[in-house]
Amino acid sequence: MGDVRARAPSDGVWTPGRRALTLGLVFTITLVGFEGLAIATILKVIDDDLRDIGLLGWVFSAFFLSSLFGVVAAGRDADRNGPARPFVVGLALFALGLLAGGLAPNMVVLVAARSVQGVGAGAIPAVAYVAIGRAYPAALQPRMFAVMSSAWVLPGLIGPAISGAVAETFGWRWVFLGLLPLVALAAVMTTRALHALGAPGGDEPIDLRLDALTLVVGAALVLAGASSHSAIATPLLVVAGFVVGARAFSRLVPNGTVRLKHGLPAAVALRGLTTFAFFGTDAYVSFTVTSLRHASIALGGAALTVATLTWTAGSWIQERRVDRVGPQTFVRVGLLVIACGIGLMIVVARFAVPTATAVLAWGVAGLGMGLAYAPLSLVVLAEAPAGAEGTASAALQMCDILGVALGTGVAGAIVAAGASLAWTRATALTVAFALCAAVAIIAAVGALRLPATIEHSQG
Repeated sequence: MGDVRARAPSDGVWTPGRRALTLGLVFTITLVGFEGLAIATILKVIDDDLRDIGLLGWVFSAFFLSSLFGVVAAGRDADRNGPARPFVVGLALFALGLLAGGLAPNMVVLVAARSVQGVGAGAIPAVAYVAIGRAYPAALQPRMFAVMSSAWVLPGLIGPAISGAVAETFGWRWVFLGLLPLVALAAVMTTRALHALGAPGGDEPIDLRLDALTLVVGAALVLAGASSHSAIATPLLVVAGFVVGARAFSRLVPNGTVRLKHGLPAAVALRGLTTFAFFGTDAYVSFTVTSLRHASIALGGAALTVATLTWTAGSWIQERRVDRVGPQTFVRVGLLVIACGIGLMIVVARFAVPTATAVLAWGVAGLGMGLAYAPLSLVVLAEAPAGAEGTASAALQMCDILGVALGTGVAGAIVAAGASLAWTRATALTVAFALCAAVAIIAAVGALRLPATIEHSQG
């Protein structure tokens, strides 16, 4: 096949030498995106069948926590042996998790299945970043990242509707099982092109897998404490989680991240706070519509679909104006818009407004994510020391995943605690959403630690 990196940038991402890799990566990302939106859409159906609301938040948290480990492990394997092996292993684990989830007799098994699935899903973006860095010249990489972003549009448009229809017609288990043939197709489409890249050679990459695993354990202990109803177990588990995970976290992120030190550390920290606020609410948007307001799965899915589209619109807005307006302003405005969207979801949960207001609410929040998300990536790339862009990007991705895992887990713990405390479901969801909104507002203030302009934008 030759050295694909030597081809002229004018060849494009769809030329014969790159077409298989481009198609394979886009298809795989689309598949993972579809599955993520599908689970959020059918959450009420799963709860109605397995009936263990105490573990509902772990359906998401287990997936994202294990994804964190998958990102680190696959990235190291790709640096040592090339991207093909971690890609195949990742897809195999993703498929195994789908199979076990589709056959799960109870919520405990489903959570375990989602953990396995998450390790596999975490490998996919890690491999994609390595492949783009090695198979596409610098002039084509921004275009390829744009193509990869567009892979989320189709799942956002049709994923919730299809998963809702499948759940209502054939049962929720087929939302898992029905994806298995597509996983096999993704492997066939992509593996050969990845194998052609070979191993990169060079120095032995730093092994951070133990740190990643330690951080996963620490975060899991924090979430277990948050989910516990014991006055003794809760503080013990939370404190133990912070003790276990703090050192590992500090090794995986830039110095000063916890303090929101100006520049790169602040951008990494703010990405985690942003995903905490957005996805902590996002996981329960469809649940609010279907379980609390007793509307159709289709309407709940529509809210997720609209958020995907407005996220894309916000991304295009910032892409055209971030050089003039600056990342600090975009991130601050985006976070405040997210907080407004969450506030509207509180209105849906608490007051007798039309249920379709949830679609408007989450469309607003999606727009905020589009405005805030990419500028943080630009800050990280611009502020990273020369030659350390990969390490900085990995820290950003890790905080992404950690924010999602903690956001969905804490929100789920609040919903579960509300049931044990005899709160109404509206009250429990309101408290969970209010916490997420508060995090978004705090992050908007923290965005003052970002640079006002970017001197060398790479995207």
